[in-house]
Amino acid sequence: MKNELQLKVKQKFVKDYKNGYPLISKESIMNSKDLTSEGTVIKLVDERNQFIGKGYFGKQNKGLGWLLSFDQNEEIGPRFFIDKIQTAIDTRGTFYNNPDTTAFRVFNGEGDGIGGLIIDYYDGYYVISWYSEGIYQFKDYVIDALTKIVEFKGIYQKKRFDAKGQYIEEDDFVTGEKGEFPIIVKENGVHFAIYLNDGAMVGVFLDQREVRKLIRDKYAYGKRVLNTFSYTGAFSVFAAIGGAQKTTSVDLANRSLQKTKEQFSINNIDPSTQDIIVEDVFHYFKYAVKKNLLFDMVILDPPSFARSKKHTFSAEKDYKDLLKEAITITEDNGVIVASTNCSSFGMNKFKTFIDIAFKELGGQYKLMEEYSLPDDFKTNKHFKEGNYLKVVFIKKIGTV
Repeated sequence: MKNELQLKVKQKFVKDYKNGYPLISKESIMNSKDLTSEGTVIKLVDERNQFIGKGYFGKQNKGLGWLLSFDQNEEIGPRFFIDKIQTAIDTRGTFYNNPDTTAFRVFNGEGDGIGGLIIDYYDGYYVISWYSEGIYQFKDYVIDALTKIVEFKGIYQKKRFDAKGQYIEEDDFVTGEKGEFPIIVKENGVHFAIYLNDGAMVGVFLDQREVRKLIRDKYAYGKRVLNTFSYTGAFSVFAAIGGAQKTTSVDLANRSLQKTKEQFSINNIDPSTQDIIVEDVFHYFKYAVKKNLLFDMVILDPPSFARSKKHTFSAEKDYKDLLKEAITITEDNGVIVASTNCSSFGMNKFKTFIDIAFKELGGQYKLMEEYSLPDDFKTNKHFKEGNYLKVVFIKKIGTV
């Protein structure tokens, strides 16, 4: 059993923690200077030394760690991790039993009871993402739990906690058999090439599964589709399979070209029939306006924060202006798929960005559908920031 350190919580924060808020903030702790070693099990008490909860010290984003249990007698040890991971896996039964989808999230951090820990599944391979040095100190417990509970081909890991909160480059293999990459997984019958040993990202963002399916099944047929910040072109592949007239994928990263070609090819689509452009998206918008290019669908899924040589983008500050650029090159009665994974604002504020963008352009619109995280991305109702994904399908009715 790991030693426990007692931390005293300022009175104004006690109620939130007792109600289930899991992220331990620095401003809420009276004696945070006592925290020296990440991975330390901590016991939160109020100013009268009444027990609040147990967790661990691990610096992540704005927090000092995560609350894990409200049972004073529960030990944060091997049994705790086995129980949490077993429960999470049990709730993903429909995913394990779906032959058309072989990539999904198995354990989603605080949503499944352990903040800072993510586990994804890729056709027999498991990938553990550690989001702090603190949670990494429990590595043996997590890997032991996983090996006891599931059968697997191999286990990989991503350390996401260097001094700047970034991914640590290394060989990510942990145990089992090493994969022959790419491994080909399925999502709603569509194939993706996945690399588990090639940096922080593996080739597809699993949280957009339902959005991609809707684009394929309902919106893409016969349309000219622009996919911005396209990464490996997953949206474009689904649009093409859904009968899009043509897709245009734009991303600044040089490797996006080959990665996108690969995703098309493994789905028996000739990449040369699609446009794949390596360019700053902001520059591409200006080019499209200059050339009078119009699209029937524009997919807008930027990172929360991005910096290129000429642009710095923050979703909270700049999404509205980015949306105006997209509106300008969308045909009347065309659709914009506006998406953000920024956790610092909610759906209502996101819809406000949409409304202001259209009003500033003198345009009209209709909200068609909206999405948040899919079922395998379980969230904690007491931690709204964890339900980060916001996607809105917007029909551009025209200009006034």
